[in-house]
Amino acid sequence: MTKKHDIIWLESVDSTNKEAQRHISGIDNLSVVSAFHQTEGRGQRGNTWSGEPGKNLLFSVVLKFSDTAFEGGLLPEMDAHDQFVISEAAALSVVDLLAENDIEAKIKWPNDIYVGNRKICGILIENSLKGVSLSHSITGVGINVNQVSFDPSLPNPTSMGLETGVRYDLNELLERYMEIFGQYLSRYCNPHGGYARLRRLYLSQMWRKGEMSDFIDRTRDQETPFKGTIEGLSDIGHLLIKTEEGELREFSFQEISYVI
Repeated sequence: MTKKHDIIWLESVDSTNKEAQRHISGIDNLSVVSAFHQTEGRGQRGNTWSGEPGKNLLFSVVLKFSDTAFEGGLLPEMDAHDQFVISEAAALSVVDLLAENDIEAKIKWPNDIYVGNRKICGILIENSLKGVSLSHSITGVGINVNQVSFDPSLPNPTSMGLETGVRYDLNELLERYMEIFGQYLSRYCNPHGGYARLRRLYLSQMWRKGEMSDFIDRTRDQETPFKGTIEGLSDIGHLLIKTEEGELREFSFQEISYVI
C-alpha cells in the first residue's frame, strides 16, 4: 500500500458507515469518512451510538481488496474465512493509540475497547463478499474523546478526556490512528504468517482473558448464566470459553453476553 489515506470530514451525517457505503464505488482504498456528529450512529447488535457533537472521533475506513497483491494500492485478496483479521487490526490500532496517550485499554471481544470495566470505543465492521473472498470492508470506529458527561442510561462509558484530563485534537488523533492502522495492515494482513502473528497480538490484549468471569449463554431459547474462562479464539474468530465444569465451548457473537 503506497497510497496515503484521504480523510473526508463531514459536519453531520446519519452514519459514517452508511455514507461510505453510499459512495463505495468512488472511494479509494484507505479513504476515511469522518463526521463531527452522527444522527443514526450504530453499534453491535443494532445498538445506537450517540454522543455530543464535535466531542468524539466518529469515522469509517474503506478497505478494498484485489486478487493481485497491492495492485493499484489495494489490499491483497482476503478469504471470507479470514475476515476477523480486520477486526483484530482495527481494535489493536485503538489500543495502541490509547497507549500512546497513557491510557491502558483492552479488547472486549469482538470489537469493543475497555478501560477497566468502562467502554471507551466501539467498532462496527461491515464486509462485502465477492464469491468466497472479500470485495470491500467498511470499518466504523467510535472513540469517546473529549466528552466528559454521558447519558445516564449508558451503563459504563468513559472517554480519553475523563481518563487523562486532557483535551485532544480530533484531526491529529485520526491521522495517528490511520498511521497505526496502516502499519497493521501492511505487516499482518497477508496469509503468509501475518494472520497468526496478528492473532497472538490480539489475544495478548483481550479483556478478561484467563479470568473466571460471568457470562450469559444465548444459544438456547432462554438466557442461561454461567461461569467460565476465556481461553482464546477459533480459526474464524469465535470466542472459546472453558466453563466452570471444564467444558470448552465455542460462541459466535450473537450467542453470548458478558456480565459486567
